[in-house]
Amino acid sequence: MPKEPDTGYDPTLGRKFIFVTGGVMSGLGKGITAASTGRLLSNAGFDVTAVKIDPYLNVDAGTMNPYQHGEVYVLKDGGEVDLDLGNYERFLGVDMTSDHNVTTGKTYQHVIEKERAGDYLGKTVQIIPHITDDIKRRIREAAEGTDVCIVEVGGTVGDIEGMPYLEALRQFAHEEDDGDILFTHVTLVPYSKNGEQKTKPTQHSVKELRSIGLQPDILVGRCEDKLDPETKEKIALFCDVPTEAVFSNPDVEDVYHVPLMVEEEGLDRYVMERLNLDGEALAPGERENRWRELVTRDRTSEVDIALVGKYDLEDAYMSVHEALKHAGIERRTEVNVRWVDSDEMLDRHENRLKKADGVVVPGGFGSRGIEGKLKAVEYCRENDVPFLGLCLGFQMAVVEHARNVLGLEDAHSAELDADTDHPVIDILPEQYEVEDMGGTMRLGAHDTRIERGSLAERIYGDTVCTERHRHRYEVNPEYIDELEKGALDFSGRAGNRMEILERTDHPFFFGTQFHPEFRSRPDRASPPFVGLLDAVAGELDARELSDTEVQA
Repeated sequence: MPKEPDTGYDPTLGRKFIFVTGGVMSGLGKGITAASTGRLLSNAGFDVTAVKIDPYLNVDAGTMNPYQHGEVYVLKDGGEVDLDLGNYERFLGVDMTSDHNVTTGKTYQHVIEKERAGDYLGKTVQIIPHITDDIKRRIREAAEGTDVCIVEVGGTVGDIEGMPYLEALRQFAHEEDDGDILFTHVTLVPYSKNGEQKTKPTQHSVKELRSIGLQPDILVGRCEDKLDPETKEKIALFCDVPTEAVFSNPDVEDVYHVPLMVEEEGLDRYVMERLNLDGEALAPGERENRWRELVTRDRTSEVDIALVGKYDLEDAYMSVHEALKHAGIERRTEVNVRWVDSDEMLDRHENRLKKADGVVVPGGFGSRGIEGKLKAVEYCRENDVPFLGLCLGFQMAVVEHARNVLGLEDAHSAELDADTDHPVIDILPEQYEVEDMGGTMRLGAHDTRIERGSLAERIYGDTVCTERHRHRYEVNPEYIDELEKGALDFSGRAGNRMEILERTDHPFFFGTQFHPEFRSRPDRASPPFVGLLDAVAGELDARELSDTEVQA
């Protein structure tokens, strides 16, 4: 097909595509199913990428409340995206860009801007072909240069906001050879009160999908247990797919075991056969097996880490949870994350903090729960409890030091108290004239220079690190000399920006203005999180580093 001059759509880009849709209800695990499929294809030697479609009108996830949508995940190019992109990076071991997240806001904004510029030559701008072609263009461009692109469509089939995307996929299928495209539909298979696996929700979901013009090639049933053979046969019969195209995705203790589970079901074999990739795949004995070794590794110790935050929702801190898990994999340690509500800690949660082996104070926005976070920082400093502060946690470590060590009683962040006499944390200079909230913070990957002989150098094993940022405020340069009194040291800097802090009078008191959790992987644990576990195990003590430096 020729390139459409009106829409810029070129249907010749890309190679193999797997589209993943969901039915019955949201939150079934489409993203984990898609990521697990990609992990298995990657193990077989294919270059795999992924695209997440989010049908909301937001241009990106940057302005969303974590209670509604979980954490905002940050990509290396500064893209603020859905947390499923984090799963794709962790499972596939690749770094993605903003182009791998398609939203309704992005799509409509682009098309409307072209219309305002007169690019459509006076034609009526419509959902079809202009919006659907833009959707297809984004998918193909994100897939270019890879073997397989997995596209997850957010939401549930039947949602009105998802209709343009499903129509775009219908057109996509019409343009492609049968061997180049595959539709996977993930549905819920609940139990009745008498313990029977019920297929009716799946039947209705597939009926809805087929009414749009899409016929699933693969059905994945989410259930507490594996699907019974009779259940698979019934689903196949009423949904018009082969029985061997119906797969189980039962509940597992750890999402990293899902690739092992669906591999046991034969999902990867079926996908490769349908996409005519089986002849190009590595032989089973030659495939990458490190994932299995990592996620099934025995644990030889166990620790409790308190996570002191304000959002009582695990998805709000997903990357922090995963980074702790990755550090546990590397150190063969079972990490139990204990939630501590910073908004209520002073009244009811202090005992849980005292029982923790280590404490993490993560990022966040807004004043609620701040005093609880400051109390947690103070407790760790005074009691030699291993502490890791991330972004806002880093900033609260600065505020606590200014208040309780230097005696600047009303020291605070100007973000949280605009009238403070001592704004030790202040807005970035380039933010003074910024009015829009979305996409205007310091975002994405930036380099940090690390002081030689510091705890930071010991943790990173280098004098430079590259980590991802998401903040609008930072340490006020006017207070740096005063702040570096009383054993606090800014050991990582980017020009006049303070990026890492540590204490020389504490076994492990470490804070980062950046978010190291976003680059953590099962096979590449984040150094600050590994350092935290080492300190808990008694294998790392910053005071010994400073003693060595003095003796040298």
